[in-house]
Amino acid sequence: MRISKKIPATALCLALAFTGLKAQDGSSAYNFLNITSSARIYGLGGVNITLVDDDISTVDQNPALMGAEMSGIVAINYMRYLGGSNFAGLRYGHSAGSRGAWTASMRYFGYGAMREVLPDGTDVGSFSPKDIVFGGSYSHDITDRLRGGIELKGIYSSYADYSAFALATDLGINYYNPDRDLSLSVVVANLGGQVKRFNEHYDRLPVDVRVGWSQSFGNFPVRFSVTAWNLTKWKLPYAETGDGTDSNAGEMKENFGSNLFRHLVFGLDLVASPNYYLSLGYNYKTRTDMATYSRSFISGFSLGGGFRLRNLAINLALAQPHKSGTTLMFNLSYNLSDILNR
Repeated sequence: MRISKKIPATALCLALAFTGLKAQDGSSAYNFLNITSSARIYGLGGVNITLVDDDISTVDQNPALMGAEMSGIVAINYMRYLGGSNFAGLRYGHSAGSRGAWTASMRYFGYGAMREVLPDGTDVGSFSPKDIVFGGSYSHDITDRLRGGIELKGIYSSYADYSAFALATDLGINYYNPDRDLSLSVVVANLGGQVKRFNEHYDRLPVDVRVGWSQSFGNFPVRFSVTAWNLTKWKLPYAETGDGTDSNAGEMKENFGSNLFRHLVFGLDLVASPNYYLSLGYNYKTRTDMATYSRSFISGFSLGGGFRLRNLAINLALAQPHKSGTTLMFNLSYNLSDILNR
């Protein structure tokens, strides 16, 4: 059996955390599926299933957010993550009749180059672990305010001499009242399992139930959002890191308050104009999962912004989940309707 050393130092930790090892809360493998492809969502804390907008990248959070109003939009995304990891994706959507719409997408997760070393210490070269997710979704307007959606995903993973394949489904429903700018959603994410295993061990998908609320109030140009996720389990313990000394090495935290807030993601959107926005998010689970004894104050917070010029929209989001690195996400979308309708 071969083992691997990492270059850079954090790259292997990231790849294993996303794909093979259990997180602090005992969750499954394939946790890269929880990373959004939308800079708009990333700026709101990384999880949001209720944002009603014409940003087609948000559909990876809830297939019921896709609608005929986004027909002809193509979007690309790129994310510079920690440890030299690079993520990218592409999504296109189109209407299907008067009340339906569909999308097709592909996402790539690359974790950088790593050295491959045999048990006797022989260096046999390098490899680049990666995950690829491709899929399609369909949504349908049940009523004027209620929309349902489904997304099917194929997941291919390759790490050195090992590979695996899995299938997953997301189910979502959204209620939107435009008069009150009120959005409510429920999503069941990542239903499915492995078709081909890495070896004899079966890795579970991160099946999750999520509930969300978004709303603005009157003429106040801020939309508030709260998303509850990881609802398949209440207890989400994490290791407190202490202060780095032997006398205070940290301990496991599992009280009511920490469990509650590790389930919640908060977001604020400045929506003064349809042509630009600013957003702020807070994800306590990210803050505690990525904590060190000398944690960054801004860990868990994220900031986003974007603007629209006719058919072109550009979105950016920035966060520092760990003190050793800053993450940046970029989205570019273009509405091809004028070209397609010529």
